[in-house]
Amino acid sequence: MIKYIHPVAGALAILTITTFWFSTALSELFGSPATITAVKTAIPSGFLVLIPALAAAGGTGFALSKGRRVGLIGAKMKRMQLIAANGLLVLIPSALFLSAEARAGQFNTAFYLVQVVELVAGATNVALLALNMRDGLKMKGRFRRRPAASAIKAG
Repeated sequence: MIKYIHPVAGALAILTITTFWFSTALSELFGSPATITAVKTAIPSGFLVLIPALAAAGGTGFALSKGRRVGLIGAKMKRMQLIAANGLLVLIPSALFLSAEARAGQFNTAFYLVQVVELVAGATNVALLALNMRDGLKMKGRFRRRPAASAIKAG
């Protein structure tokens, strides 16, 4: 069962963060202040999906590792530590600050500075989760090398 929960939870986490990121970017680029406020105040509610998904991905990944800490498993574990730290220390506080500021109509320099930090940190987490997904697929043998076309013709 764990081997099914892990990829689903990981995919849900990356999809959720990507949705937050694109919603923010699009509302900031093309939306009205009301649209930005709606997006920024909705994101903290999305933590009810994101945090359990990340916890499930991390917990099931730890269980699936069976104590191994080298190679791709070790790389994935180090990335998960960075993802968690980035989320707890940057993304969650930023989202809560931006939500409160948007609700108060405070679209000032501080709002946009924190917004930039949040977008960079969010893109970082998406990239790290994508690397973890790639490595997980490698461990499952989903990225096997195929013979080159010239090698097939030569045989």
